[in-house]
Amino acid sequence: MKIIFCKIGIPVIVALTILSSCSKSFEEVNTDPDALTSTPPTNQLANVIRNTGEQFGGDVDGFGTFAGYIVKIQYLDYMGGLKPDNNGYGNRWYACYYNNTQLKDLLEKTEAAADSYKNIRMVARIWQCYMWQYLTDGWRDVPYTEALKGSEEEGSILRSKYDKQEDIYPSVMADLKAVADEMAAGFGTDELGEGDLIYKEGGREMERWQRFCNSLRLRMAIRISGVSPVLAKSTIEEICGNPDKYPVIESNVDNCYLKWPGAAPYYEPWYKTGYVDRRIDNFGMSDIFIDHLKQTQDPRIRAVANAASDGEYRGYQNGAATIPPELSEISFIGDRYMKDAGGFTPFFKSCESYYIIAEAAMLGYSVGISAQNAYEKAVRLSMEDNGLTTADANTYLAGKGKWNNTKERIWWDMWVALFKNNFEAWALYRRTGIPSTNYPSLNSVYGDAHNDQPFRIPYPNNQYLYNKKNLDVVLANVVDYAWGQQMWWDTRTGVK
Repeated sequence: MKIIFCKIGIPVIVALTILSSCSKSFEEVNTDPDALTSTPPTNQLANVIRNTGEQFGGDVDGFGTFAGYIVKIQYLDYMGGLKPDNNGYGNRWYACYYNNTQLKDLLEKTEAAADSYKNIRMVARIWQCYMWQYLTDGWRDVPYTEALKGSEEEGSILRSKYDKQEDIYPSVMADLKAVADEMAAGFGTDELGEGDLIYKEGGREMERWQRFCNSLRLRMAIRISGVSPVLAKSTIEEICGNPDKYPVIESNVDNCYLKWPGAAPYYEPWYKTGYVDRRIDNFGMSDIFIDHLKQTQDPRIRAVANAASDGEYRGYQNGAATIPPELSEISFIGDRYMKDAGGFTPFFKSCESYYIIAEAAMLGYSVGISAQNAYEKAVRLSMEDNGLTTADANTYLAGKGKWNNTKERIWWDMWVALFKNNFEAWALYRRTGIPSTNYPSLNSVYGDAHNDQPFRIPYPNNQYLYNKKNLDVVLANVVDYAWGQQMWWDTRTGVK
């Protein structure tokens, strides 16, 4: 912006004349003729998707450790960071609300010409639902119905009440269904533009967003199948019974992946952490992950992990008393997932659709495919996504990965397949108890007070400072910031 300064310290009459002149021309002079009067919707969409990828795709340990994938091997993790002033977790909270604020603004300023912005409005609403799902699955009870209502016309609500997760889930699922029905009735004519960082390449943009919408519905439905079976069953059967109306992500070409440019400052977040910031040897593969992959002779081990210096695949304990004698004796994260400046951040993998459908079939839902066929389809998609061959998949499915007619077989394989989508793998663990070998830091600062990985992420410090009255209601159920009351959909017993 150009700024005009008026001089002072001159005769008053001259000063008044100059000030008057400045006042009359200030707005005109200080308006940049090349600046946009408002942010284009496609730019806002791009900003939100990028921010989501940076905040939620940048997690290496944290959720990766909670899920049982990755452990710290140089600066050992004793769970001391699970506190409100840890900005790593707080920033994810802020990102959810920031992103939804941006999407709300996008929807408000396109509302008057909604038909002309039909497509981008539908995508914005889908991403809003994704942010709410992420938020409640991370913290459980969160501000929802009173959130984003700080403006005077909406009530000037600056300290929002917390809504229960069991109330948030049906509401978000209803919003997703509303978008799904609108998409089934027909797409708009507007282009999403360069802001579509997910599907702008390869064509079929809106069809692929439609698949993501319905896949999110599958994810949320199976997650509540143990606590709200009627809603879970009706949602999954509606989708699977009407594949033309409610298509899901069923091939790797339609995976909801944010692919990074691969140049400064937009490197893939794991690559930036490991190679740009030179922290590659901070992280090793977890002992339980490597042990499982070896025991099941799973060929995906070659993709998710690098062999140690002696050619063996070897994991390390979570929160061990000492670092390894040689860091290179432990398997690092596989090059496919970390050593690619233009790599990807996954939000939904096609294999997840079929693991969900396989479990739904086991629950007796009408899904149009047997549990075995859905499971085997999921495995093959995961193998393909990891750069492995059909022969690799065939050998695995005929061997240790063979279908055995149990939900546990689905969950164990889904756990492997979700690697890098660490947040969703942590959710899988909290819902199912798989991997059953998972454990918290061996030398936790909490001693033996907890026998399980965290149930939730700590509420951020600003809630303690500025929204304590509302926060206190949910804090009554929280222990040591991250345990206590489990997720609504987490029905496990014996964990603390």
